[in-house]
Amino acid sequence: MKNSIKGLRSMKNFFSLIVAGSMLMLASCEIPTDLNDNPNEITLQDVDANLFLNGAQLANIMIQNSHVNRISGMFSGQLVGYTSLYSNIYGYSLSTVESNDEWNGCYTGVLTNARYIREAVPDDKLLVGISKVLEAHAVGTLAILMGDVPYSEVVSEVEDPKFDSQVSVLAALTLLLDGAISDLGNASSRPENYDIYYNGDKDKWLAAAYTLKARYALIQSDYAGALAAATNGISSSAGDMNFIPRGDAAVTEGDKNLFNAILSGSRTGDLGNNGSYLLELLNDTTTAYRGNAKTNETARHNYYKIDETSGDANLGVIERFEPMPMVTYFENQLIKAEAAARTGADGLAYLNEYRAWLTTGGRLNATYNDSAGILYDAYVVADFASGGMENADGVSSSDALLREIIEERYVSGFGTYMPFNDHRRLRGDGETSLIPPFPLNTTAATAHVERIPYAQDELTSNSTMEDDPGLYVQTEVNQ
Repeated sequence: MKNSIKGLRSMKNFFSLIVAGSMLMLASCEIPTDLNDNPNEITLQDVDANLFLNGAQLANIMIQNSHVNRISGMFSGQLVGYTSLYSNIYGYSLSTVESNDEWNGCYTGVLTNARYIREAVPDDKLLVGISKVLEAHAVGTLAILMGDVPYSEVVSEVEDPKFDSQVSVLAALTLLLDGAISDLGNASSRPENYDIYYNGDKDKWLAAAYTLKARYALIQSDYAGALAAATNGISSSAGDMNFIPRGDAAVTEGDKNLFNAILSGSRTGDLGNNGSYLLELLNDTTTAYRGNAKTNETARHNYYKIDETSGDANLGVIERFEPMPMVTYFENQLIKAEAAARTGADGLAYLNEYRAWLTTGGRLNATYNDSAGILYDAYVVADFASGGMENADGVSSSDALLREIIEERYVSGFGTYMPFNDHRRLRGDGETSLIPPFPLNTTAATAHVERIPYAQDELTSNSTMEDDPGLYVQTEVNQ
């Protein structure tokens, strides 16, 4: 983090020299006007702001879709570590160095570049709005995963920025998103080749900002706020914020789905999902199968199944060019379903709307969009009544509906942080009966993981940082 702080400090020092020169010019018109001009000095205004945008977006992809994302999958019954490093992590043996890349990517890759954009082109409402969404996305991800994080003093004159409370950071990021929404509302769309998410489409950025607001409200159990924000969020999968690998299928190296890349490289055989609770939920030969007379999960099971022995053998969720989700329609729609069910609105209607989308193939690609294995008929109220199709154990009808929505979030959220965040949120709220009952990864463990460790780089360099609290200490919002 210090590198990013020092980088901006040197830029600020440059502008201080310019101000000092201006004051001298006011004192005497005899002083040459170009005295303080350095022809070799590069200012923020000399650099295309799109380059800062590209850097921020690439760093954010790593935060959302790379190593820590896979760790969260292992801690929520979605992935299995078979050998080597991933076997150790799967068994809850995890070093703080595992968070270094995502931590540094957030502060030096996303946040610093986002701030540069706002300094370089403060009147460009489109780029400014985008930069705020990216900052809120990256910092919010770390805050939700880890708890307290530096924010109010980062990228400033403070050498060792303090750690702000998780709640205060999420509040600040919500305000930042409000600012982004205002900026984008006053912006105009334009083609932006460096915007690898939305190509300068302000409406898609606006919707993503609202979905992030809804996410941050939901994680804090603010269901009314979550529903209000999600109402303006991503309304179709065409508005999804995805990492879409770009490349030539004839070229063996290059841009790949990040999960595919590790199985195509040195991690072949180390990590997959065969034997995971997730696949058991989707496999009609297991007792855990979630299908029923209105639900057939065969196609989704086949799409999600990972062949850990070869990256290239995968044609489903981690096919080489398969998009990786970050902020999506499926998240937004299921936020609406849960938040509505909790606030007296019609959560079932939102769930059925989502199931209708699944019937069209949903997230499936062309290889696995098999109509013979797809069935998501609409549920009715009676299905959630005691003894109904989705309430064999006789819980309240409201809990039965919420349980189904949470389970759908668990399944749909594969490859995102949503399952990991949900089960920590619900445990913190004492709603363990709503959580998909995935088992502990080892009999030696006695509790599920509550947080991702802080980065060792920060533990080493920031004097305000104490020892990492460990995997089993709840974050503030989950207490």
